Amino acid sequence: MPASLLWAVDVYGRVYSLSTAGQQWEQCHDAHMEFKRVTAAQQCCWGIACDNNIHLNVHASDLPVRYQEDTYENQRWNPVDGFSDRLLPSDRWQWSDVTGLQHQPLDSFQLPSDSWEWEGDWYVDENFEGEPTEKGGWSYAIDFPAFYTKDKKWNSCVRRRRWIRYRRYKAMDTWAKIPSQPTMLPDPFSDISCGGWEINEEPRGRLSLWAVSLQGKVWFREGICHDNPEGAVWEEMPLPGEVVQISCGPAELVWAVLWEGQFIVREGISRDCPKGTSWAVVDSPSPDLGATHVAVGANVVWALTKDNKVWFRRGVSSHNPCGSGWISMVGEMFMINVGLNDQVFAVGCEDRAVYFRQGVTSSELSGKTWKAISVPRDGDRSHSSASAGSLQSAGIYFSGEARAQSVASDVESDPDKASIDGTSRLVASASPDSCAQPPVDPTDQPAEAPKPRIPKVTSDSFISELVSDREPAKAARENRGAGPAALEEEAVPGDDEVQAPCAVLLVPGDPQWSNVDLAEGQSQQNQAAAAAADTADTCSLSSVATYTLAIEELYGVDEHPLWAWVSGGGCSVDSHSQLSWFNCALNSSTLVQSVQSMSLSVTPAQTAAWRRQIFEQLNERTRREMDNFKHYEQAVEQSVWVKKGTMQWWRDWKPHKWIDVHFALEQYSGPEGNKDGILFIYYNFYEEKKYLHAFVNEITILVPVLSDSKHTFAIYTPERTKQRWPIRLAAATELEMHDWLALLSVSCCDSRRIQGPPSKQAIWSVTCKGDIFVSEPTPSLEAVPYATPCDQMFWRQVGGHLRTIECNSVGIVWGIGYDHTAWVYTGGYGGGFFQGLASSTDNIYTQTDVKSVYIYENQRWNPVTGYTNRGLPTDRYMWSDASGLHECTKTHTKPPSPQWTWVSDWAIDYSVSGGTDREGWQYAADFPASYHGHKTMKDFVRRRRWARKCKLATTGPWQEIPPITLSDVTILPCAAQSSVDVVSLWAISNKGDVLCRLGVTTLTPAGSSWLHVGTDQPFKSISIGAATQVWGIARDGSAFYRGSVSAQSPAGDCWYHIPSPSKQKLKQVSVGRTSVYTVDENGNLWYRHGVTPSYPQGSSWEHISNNVRKVSVGPLDQVWIIADKVQGSHSLSCGTVCHRLGVQPVQPKGQSWDYGIGGGWDHVTVRGNSMEPPRIRMPSLTDPSAAAPGTPLPLRNSELTGAAEGC
Repeated sequence: MPASLLWAVDVYGRVYSLSTAGQQWEQCHDAHMEFKRVTAAQQCCWGIACDNNIHLNVHASDLPVRYQEDTYENQRWNPVDGFSDRLLPSDRWQWSDVTGLQHQPLDSFQLPSDSWEWEGDWYVDENFEGEPTEKGGWSYAIDFPAFYTKDKKWNSCVRRRRWIRYRRYKAMDTWAKIPSQPTMLPDPFSDISCGGWEINEEPRGRLSLWAVSLQGKVWFREGICHDNPEGAVWEEMPLPGEVVQISCGPAELVWAVLWEGQFIVREGISRDCPKGTSWAVVDSPSPDLGATHVAVGANVVWALTKDNKVWFRRGVSSHNPCGSGWISMVGEMFMINVGLNDQVFAVGCEDRAVYFRQGVTSSELSGKTWKAISVPRDGDRSHSSASAGSLQSAGIYFSGEARAQSVASDVESDPDKASIDGTSRLVASASPDSCAQPPVDPTDQPAEAPKPRIPKVTSDSFISELVSDREPAKAARENRGAGPAALEEEAVPGDDEVQAPCAVLLVPGDPQWSNVDLAEGQSQQNQAAAAAADTADTCSLSSVATYTLAIEELYGVDEHPLWAWVSGGGCSVDSHSQLSWFNCALNSSTLVQSVQSMSLSVTPAQTAAWRRQIFEQLNERTRREMDNFKHYEQAVEQSVWVKKGTMQWWRDWKPHKWIDVHFALEQYSGPEGNKDGILFIYYNFYEEKKYLHAFVNEITILVPVLSDSKHTFAIYTPERTKQRWPIRLAAATELEMHDWLALLSVSCCDSRRIQGPPSKQAIWSVTCKGDIFVSEPTPSLEAVPYATPCDQMFWRQVGGHLRTIECNSVGIVWGIGYDHTAWVYTGGYGGGFFQGLASSTDNIYTQTDVKSVYIYENQRWNPVTGYTNRGLPTDRYMWSDASGLHECTKTHTKPPSPQWTWVSDWAIDYSVSGGTDREGWQYAADFPASYHGHKTMKDFVRRRRWARKCKLATTGPWQEIPPITLSDVTILPCAAQSSVDVVSLWAISNKGDVLCRLGVTTLTPAGSSWLHVGTDQPFKSISIGAATQVWGIARDGSAFYRGSVSAQSPAGDCWYHIPSPSKQKLKQVSVGRTSVYTVDENGNLWYRHGVTPSYPQGSSWEHISNNVRKVSVGPLDQVWIIADKVQGSHSLSCGTVCHRLGVQPVQPKGQSWDYGIGGGWDHVTVRGNSMEPPRIRMPSLTDPSAAAPGTPLPLRNSELTGAAEGC
């Protein structure tokens, strides 16, 4: 899980952030002003400053925030001037929007605020519906408005062209002021809350921002999205009363607190109406005490009353936003906030510490206990470590018992909690019998610094009261630092401190020290230790003098920070997150320094002597135990063992059904240490016992099968692969299936002598289920003309779960999950259900994936009731899958397999190809047909898609690459002996942005940062060839080539539009050494002719094959595909791995297909196989003596010439 931030504001108005992977509060040093409160999302943070202005802090990312401005230039033809800007009075404006109703000249576009800048000047868009236009970019029509075409015709009387200009948001990682609205009256904001990014699958970046003014009004910010993070305008919401505080959850929940202490809940919030429609009133939990604060999440509501008691609202959901009742919780809090995954954060009422609610899960939303977050601030760590280091350098050993400050309160219920302030002091003493406390002159003691006063009010004026204590505290610190011998703070024994029986006085020095010389510190450490040893018996030192390194700190060394506000809207944690927020950082730093000081006692000479002695002892042991017994025969265990079990088998003959069988694996070891085995399946056929067997060394793959009711897996052999009919078995439980798969996989690898991680030349593939498989290629796999049949390739499974994967021959492997998360291969093997010797012990990490399950609601129109769920007898099911052949209802639809669990409810999916109306419906004339998003007079049926998310958790040799989500990735294919230092890697973000990864090497395969490559439209596929030629496919199906890409210019300079095949929209591209292949949306495979180094764009497209799902072109121009509708002797399979035969320089298109494993495969990549095929010398047809016995039949001259030239 990538790191995210918890935001907080202290009582002095300073803003801090705490990373989920960090251990200290980081101050937002850019904030030159004081803030009242903040509200955070994952991509940004909003805040109200003490001047009552709203500011926005957008987190910096490798993906820039760009907004496209466009306008249209319109012209009409006349017999005198031809096409000109002289339009008819009834025509549209010369410069207008796409509808022609709004006047938009080029000079009318202005930047919305100072946080934006123009990327360039206006330019003409020369792309029209995926096809390049003529040089001017004009599209023609008969009249305004009409259907436009890129070709000029004899009746084309009007034309238009589109002008584009981009503006970029530049105020990243800084607090930018939101411009005030000119039409608004001066009514400053007092509260603010953002959310709404999960309203029915809204795209990332869409936010709902709610604000409350000092007069009790509620405002909603319109138009906040990824391309416009500032939003557009404020809109006032009608209210039943005056509001003091508001909270907005990530989904449809919005609650507010009235001045009278009641709650109001916003109803009617949806995708089309994020502002909602009406308010509903909910009473306070306590009749006598009104509410003061409310916090909402996705499915929870927490509240505080005037006595600071905490309340939890039960029964809250998107369908019932008001809930059903209140539950009193333990604790007294000043404010409370709900973050991601319904995790709860709060600020304590008495101690003002930030608390985290532990034990919050989807099944127990109220959690278990409060635990204080005890980590230092970035300014405190340097002082604490310096103080600890100075005490150690003086050779002080502590024998007294020290107790840290406690921030526990009445809300604490966890007995194991240890709330330790990271900035607490170390209280030390020597032996109490060896020294005495001398008298201290009261005149030498500085005045005690006043502690900041914490007003117990909930209004927004508490900042001014809290800051009033700032100047006296600062003056007191200046007085303490006036003299070099002045004490920093008087140690007064109390409930939270332990008085030292004796203290040690250091020699006074300059209190303004800021740098420490480590080398000099070590020598001083040795001298001080010797001095301490001399004076151990008669200690004459009387006091401790410590000096503040950070003079401008508002808190004393012993004071924990006092917080006023916290926001967890951008903090992604759950019940399984490993957080380091609850440990004292000072203790760990002291331990590290102790270990470092101990390591100084070992000199390099002693280390070298020790290593030499160990090496000599190992050599002596080798001679004693091995060399003296080389003449003995090696002892090899020859054994046979059998594992048996009961399963179900999908029988081969009709009627096909599951039958109970006995399953046995017999494995034996040979005299030379080789291992092999046989599988037996015993079944009854008309009361006759029969069996089916398969040799382990003939098994080519063991693959789990996607099933929602059984734990099934399939066993392939070369013969079964040709038949498209594997051996399908079902285990009783998931654990039993995994045990058999792990055992069979290890047996297959032992019989083929395959161990360890995959090689750099390996071929990777992914099934429709998301399982990852890898195969080790042989040199003869691409041999011409006798290539190794790909149905004999052995595939083994690698732990993890991915949707697509890409690699190259230097060992860099990237993958993308179903949730578009990017992962990089760590070099391990195993994971998942592989344990023990079948998995590496390191480089295995936890991996999660999320995917959506879709079902369709179908309806037919009738003249009486309109659209209803009563269809014709010949119609599909009213609740079905995409094909309509299987009934799928909300109640009975299960996750794809038992490994998946639901993580959301059913929701309407609006992101369907072809568009939808406001309710998500698509219309058509009949089932099945072409669907569209608007109703016409001829539409008698309609459907809409429902989606529900499910989650999978597994392990594998993959590490996550946050934070940008990807839809496609490609890696530069290298030669086998390549010496490339930095490897080019390109990707497409989930929103269609083209990215180039910097810093990718064999040592750092994850790279360092992203470089954004500008495009005029979103992309969906990208590929880079061996000569750094980059091709991409836009979402409208058009192809592009990136020019001038090189090691010196990794991002290139410009895009060249390549015309697509006639009447086809492309969806995927793959580039090899010299070949370019694409797949269109109809499953056709195309080859690009005329691609040369001098003309890399090529000249034309040639159709190669149909029924193709994916294509992968390797570094040697080898071609592999995922094919559909492959006919076998027993059945038809979809998702089959196929290999193109006969590919050579004189015939780059190849000759025929060789069918391999399948079906059920979704992706294959051969871009890591740079293994050159062996050179085969063909016999001469004119010299009979050259033909040896057993030579294959002679080939035709054309084939012979082609093979010879291809060698």
